[in-house]
Amino acid sequence: MQDNKVALKDGYENVEQDLPAFEDLEGAARALMRLQDVYMLNVKGLARGVFQRVTGSAVTDLYNPRRLFSLTADDCFQVGKVAYDMGDYYHAIPWLEESVSLFRGSYGEWNTEDEASLEDALDHLAFAYFQAGNVSCALSLSREFLLYSPDNKRMARNVLKYEKLLAESPNQAVVEAVIQRPNVPHLQTRDTYEGLCQTLGSQPTHYQTPSLHCSYETSSNPYLLLQPVRKEVIHLEPYVVLYHDFVSDLEAQKIRGLAEPWLQRSVVASGEKQLPVEYRISKSAWLKDTADPMLVTLDHRIAALTGLDVQPPYAEYLQVVNYGIGGHYEPHFDHATSPSSPLYRMKSGNRVATFMIYLSSVEAGGATAFIYANFSVPVVKNAALFWWNLHRSGEGDSDTLHAACPVLVGDKWVANKWIHEYGQEFRRPCSSSPGD
Repeated sequence: MQDNKVALKDGYENVEQDLPAFEDLEGAARALMRLQDVYMLNVKGLARGVFQRVTGSAVTDLYNPRRLFSLTADDCFQVGKVAYDMGDYYHAIPWLEESVSLFRGSYGEWNTEDEASLEDALDHLAFAYFQAGNVSCALSLSREFLLYSPDNKRMARNVLKYEKLLAESPNQAVVEAVIQRPNVPHLQTRDTYEGLCQTLGSQPTHYQTPSLHCSYETSSNPYLLLQPVRKEVIHLEPYVVLYHDFVSDLEAQKIRGLAEPWLQRSVVASGEKQLPVEYRISKSAWLKDTADPMLVTLDHRIAALTGLDVQPPYAEYLQVVNYGIGGHYEPHFDHATSPSSPLYRMKSGNRVATFMIYLSSVEAGGATAFIYANFSVPVVKNAALFWWNLHRSGEGDSDTLHAACPVLVGDKWVANKWIHEYGQEFRRPCSSSPGD
């Protein structure tokens, strides 16, 4: 086998099919752990394709229209092993426990075909418990391992070691160590972010004020006089607007089709470099207006609604992004927060505004969460979300810190049009007041 490909016979043809590489398997495992964390999902339910939220001792259904998938004992082991290899026993233990449970059989019956796999899972789980400080569980699992492999000298030594530790400290036999979730140093807003994601995009009721309303956008622009767009004011500070049915199904499909051949792992700016990072998991592509006449029409429509110049160099090319299950982008700003940002290479100033088009529906998850403003917007197929990134003074609006919540069920596509400061001087006049 070469290049992770295998030839399959299908009738008279040989078909080459890509097999997942280790990077793919590791990415899938990390995605499941991400969903487990952000949506507080029960591992046992997640393995059965049932999304259940764990809050204290209560378990409630989060999203269960149907069972979507189920994981095998080996699948659960692979997820647990990824966490184990990272020294992350908080995640490793529940996944390895589920693996052991499935290997044992639903009625505790031993399946000899799974002997080696069960031993491997018991081995990893026992050491994970030991590392987490639960010597009693480590001893119990190690003894079970020896039932299936009594000649294993390493495990026999471990049993003696654990027995000695418990003899020296009898209290350890009854004390369960509390395993802390790994800290994320760069994410200071984790609790708020995850809380907003867990609403799946429903807004808090105290934001429903008379100032928030729906109307038809019919400005003096001839385009909107002939074809008004339904506008929903989502939030006032920061000012966030949702334009319903901004694109048609055919247009959304066309944009996805144009971008698909060029999709690559999304990156973020890190100094002078562009690097893939764990806190942004998606694929993206950039489309020039010359790629298709429809993109020119799209620009005209954005310009009509925003009143801004969206032609290069005053705006960036259309960025199309695809998020698979577990795909996300943790809290971030769209505008540059440092003078050394690569955004300034365009020599057109900072990103004054964001126009984001939802090109697909999502069954669950994937909401856009505004962290400091404390609200989230669900994915609305064919709609477009617009907000200002900068105050009229040119200062960045800190309330626009936002995130793309992980996709729980479905496939999320968006298209971003980022509009820059220069070229907008007479379209959005500046102000000396920091509050404007």
